[in-house]
Amino acid sequence: MAASDQAPSMLVPTDDEMLQTQAELWRHTLSYLTSMTLRCAVHLGIPTAIHRHGGAASLPDLVTALSLPTAKLPFLRRLMRLLVHSGILASDDAGTTYRLTPVSFFLVDGAAAAVPVVDGHLSQVPHVLASTSRHCLDTVAGLAGWFREDFPAPSPPSPFEHVHGVTPLESTARLGPEDAALFQEGLRVYDASGFAVVLRECRDVFGGGDGTAARAIAEAFPHVKCTVLDLARVVGDVPADGVVEYVPGDMFDFIPPSQAVMLKVMLHHWSDEDCIKILAQCKKAVPLQEERGKVIIIDIVVGSDSGPMLESQLLMDVAVMLVTKGRQRDENDWRDLFMKAGFRDYKIVKKLGPRCVIEVYP
Repeated sequence: MAASDQAPSMLVPTDDEMLQTQAELWRHTLSYLTSMTLRCAVHLGIPTAIHRHGGAASLPDLVTALSLPTAKLPFLRRLMRLLVHSGILASDDAGTTYRLTPVSFFLVDGAAAAVPVVDGHLSQVPHVLASTSRHCLDTVAGLAGWFREDFPAPSPPSPFEHVHGVTPLESTARLGPEDAALFQEGLRVYDASGFAVVLRECRDVFGGGDGTAARAIAEAFPHVKCTVLDLARVVGDVPADGVVEYVPGDMFDFIPPSQAVMLKVMLHHWSDEDCIKILAQCKKAVPLQEERGKVIIIDIVVGSDSGPMLESQLLMDVAVMLVTKGRQRDENDWRDLFMKAGFRDYKIVKKLGPRCVIEVYP
């Protein structure tokens, strides 16, 4: 056998590497328990109980506040230990008193938080519960089967559709009304998260969904006239409030003429082909760059950061893959879409956490 035909030799780890690898494999294999422990904490109301207890609570305090059997205190201690290690909660040096962290601050029940925010929905509880629901777990469990299946073109189902027969937002009959409502609310708070920061940090940029963002812009910048375009079934019954104009329609067919069009956390739901169609309609709707026309996109740019932020972007990409035909995109992907839709230039205005604000110029 020629040297070039020989199979490459396998790298054999040392004893120390073997032990380290074993621990690393355990961590990856069991990391789902971090998500499910978080789900348990939210279901029990642990962050809200700590908040209502003045921002710090002991295990006996929590057992009392949550109406748990006292026999569960040792088990609660073990749950809290993982939550602290994961950064979801904090504790004192003795590990007897627990406090909220910036992460668990967003898991306090919205009614209990009493913190004014632009969208009125600070709590990310619905997104946590929707993302860790049995429907999502069943979808992940069936992912290998989805990969093996040779679906007919041109519109293969998402993994979620393959497992459940419907999309997360499509049918309450198959998912049940409570689960369908949870997915709707989870998507809404995910889309709205961080928008108050966008308004504060990108005031020069502003000079979907249910109109929450448009109303926030109109309130922050009264001189800006805001119009929300959505399907008739979504905005047809929305009462006029004199602040935001609601226009029923389909963005694939027509977008009302505007100085600027904003696409907030929505293009990742769509395939590249559909994104190009949407962007082409946006280009028709806005004036040239010389006349200050632009399209404002708020979405993830994969690779815009590193470390945990990059990991969150990659996880979100797989999450999108599970439930839609879209994807999260890196800067090259975005540039390719803009050019194919006929735009001349773009600029990443600001990085805000895992998302970016992008201006696209016709």
